[in-house]
Amino acid sequence: KNLDLSFEFIMCEAGLDAWKKYKNQVPQKTIDAIKETKIAYYGAATTLSGPKTPKSVAVSLRQIFDLYANVRPAKSREGVSRPINKGVDMVIVRENTEGLYSGLEFKLTDDVSIGINKITRRCSERIARYAFELAGRRKKVVTATHKANILKESHGLFKGVCDEMAKNYPDIKYWDIFVDALTAKLIEKPEIFDVIVAPNLLGDIISDEASALVGGLGLMPSANIGDKYALFEPVHGSAPDIAGKDISNPIAMILSGAMMLDYLGEREISEMIENSVNEVLADGKVITPDLGGTARTMDVAEEIVRKFR
Repeated sequence: KNLDLSFEFIMCEAGLDAWKKYKNQVPQKTIDAIKETKIAYYGAATTLSGPKTPKSVAVSLRQIFDLYANVRPAKSREGVSRPINKGVDMVIVRENTEGLYSGLEFKLTDDVSIGINKITRRCSERIARYAFELAGRRKKVVTATHKANILKESHGLFKGVCDEMAKNYPDIKYWDIFVDALTAKLIEKPEIFDVIVAPNLLGDIISDEASALVGGLGLMPSANIGDKYALFEPVHGSAPDIAGKDISNPIAMILSGAMMLDYLGEREISEMIENSVNEVLADGKVITPDLGGTARTMDVAEEIVRKFR
């Protein structure tokens, strides 16, 4: 399709293959390329796992470029058959740079390890502000989730900052809820949610739960937004167990690209891509096995291109 768009794509290396070549999961030339372009379109990459291994690629990039807002929309789409798939239209806004994902872990003895849940006012304020600003462009509802009844200092600070931020947005309905209660409400009444703002670990977990409401991780895109840089990626991981089988769902990656175009100011084209995805799903003839179909990865991608107009 001729979209009258001009992009230069710079291919960069990251993940396990980069580690094998450079002993570095995020090579310096990849960091330099993102610094130059200020934006990245990141496919899921397998990273090293286990004790005493470097941080994952995604966590490293989020921290290197201060991509503090992880934005994960979950939306019901016609044609996707799931037990709960009606009326879902929410965005999980996850603090992306601190919390238990800060990497502040220590091994005291062979039997005792400690992880630090770092929560700061600065990071809580900017993620809360992002959530309220986003809600102002949507359904004007913000829900803050936490476990401040137990984690009184760390999550207490997060909740307090969200409470204070709400006073600056009187036109937005605001409420907070313990995360265990939230997980139940997501199943019972997902339609009541608009923007959910959460600390890092909690946001990661509840966004995966939200994906189950709308058809699975294969339909979940995401954006990592900072003040100077942005990175767009599917919520799902690399799934090495199905690598090379041509059965993975490309829709989360494609919708992440649509989010990137919207961020770049190409909202009309972004909406056209999403409409094409919706048509393919509603038609239900060319879908991958995770959604009950038999289509291959590229079959779905090519069908979305055919629907594009």
